[in-house]
Amino acid sequence: MDIFQILSSSAWSLLMIAVFFGGSIFVHELGHFWVAKKRGVKVERFSIGFGPAIFKWVGKDGVEYRLSWLPLGGYVALPQLADMRGLEGEPSAETAALPSPGYTTRMLVFGAGAFMNIVFAFALATILWQVGLPANADTQRTKIGHVAPTLKLADGREVPSPAAVAGLRAGDMILEVDGNEVRTWDEMRQMLFTGSGRTSGGEPQALITVKRGAETLVLTARPVLTGDEGMRTLGVAPWQELKIAEVAADSAAARAGLKAGDRLASLDGVALTSFGPFGDGLRAAAGRAVALEVERVGKLVPVTLEVPAKDKLAEGLGIGFDAEVILIHPTPWKQISDNARMTLRTFSSLLSRDSDVGISKLSGPIGIARVFHLTAQTDIRLVLWFTILVNVNLAIFNLLPLPVLDGGHMLFATIGKLRGRSLPIGFIQRVQTGFVALLFTMMIYVTFFDVRRIARDGASTKAETAEKAGAEKTAEPAK
Repeated sequence: MDIFQILSSSAWSLLMIAVFFGGSIFVHELGHFWVAKKRGVKVERFSIGFGPAIFKWVGKDGVEYRLSWLPLGGYVALPQLADMRGLEGEPSAETAALPSPGYTTRMLVFGAGAFMNIVFAFALATILWQVGLPANADTQRTKIGHVAPTLKLADGREVPSPAAVAGLRAGDMILEVDGNEVRTWDEMRQMLFTGSGRTSGGEPQALITVKRGAETLVLTARPVLTGDEGMRTLGVAPWQELKIAEVAADSAAARAGLKAGDRLASLDGVALTSFGPFGDGLRAAAGRAVALEVERVGKLVPVTLEVPAKDKLAEGLGIGFDAEVILIHPTPWKQISDNARMTLRTFSSLLSRDSDVGISKLSGPIGIARVFHLTAQTDIRLVLWFTILVNVNLAIFNLLPLPVLDGGHMLFATIGKLRGRSLPIGFIQRVQTGFVALLFTMMIYVTFFDVRRIARDGASTKAETAEKAGAEKTAEPAK
């Protein structure tokens, strides 16, 4: 068994969440703690999580170390630097009498958390650079394999596909979305999702730059919002290699002479560049024969396939496909910069009234833990990849100039430096308290949508399992 795919159990997932999600919070707070110690700042408490302590102890250095009940982050209590008594508790009388550290110390201590997140992300990215990151070969380019003629909206209405209306074609290579270069299919989708282009009438709009043969064209598309999350969609699928992984015995495919390793090239003279045209062609030809061309050992071989009736198409065809998985080796710099670019673009979209990205589409601690669980069940290298994303997000988010966050403390310190005296402590306390309430309200709001996604996906999985079980039961011989 592949060493990267072993131990795919719930216990393993919990361990990965503790090590990598908990570790991401820990290294952030460790940055504050270590620099504060180095700069002679009094540290009262080092906590992972907020609220009452699950357990705690006082170290030989006089610092209280604790694990708290609310797993929404963590903190290092530094009363000399920031008055956070509403969140961290009252400082001791001894600490309250200590002098306030200088501006340089404040900036170094507050910036150290984000710095450590980037260091941690860079270390993990270096590992992935060496061992390789599993990726779907079909999504490592932006070549279009299929343009859907129509799309179904969440309300059930069927509308013309934005890609078809815009004039996109199979074989086009997408170069840019709204002027932003894209190199992979996932990058293209992220740029599209976070786009904020609008027509004069307020409809979503995206400028798609494509290479078609020797020409470079800029096409204007009007994406529609589809799926449970209401994301911008064009109606295109990537160029895919339809390579057969297995052929079931006594199936239509086996009787036609199809073999594992064959690549489907055309169906009734129509080139197969994606699974969409293949599925559409089979459904249209249900109950009759079709002419296939398959590539076998470098040669095109004609094959006649008797397509089962529609009610037996799924189980009667007997072809299994596997996506080609390759290992990519992006440099640590590329991994960090790509994640930073998309994080900043997402924040920008959240602030733009013209985008379709809202706070409800973000993930909180529960959503993040769920992704850790899913990646842990698949491949530990994907856990590393997601941890890099989380750490880059933590670094950038914490540097935002908002009260409570590290960037807010740095802003207050800078304002105090410019005005020659610190801001009034009462003002800071009121602002901090207000933003603490706002932050926790946002966390509760985001968590609601995280739980709803989990419930929705669970219901979808149960429905698929029941449907598959019913099909298998129907296919059983009479006894």
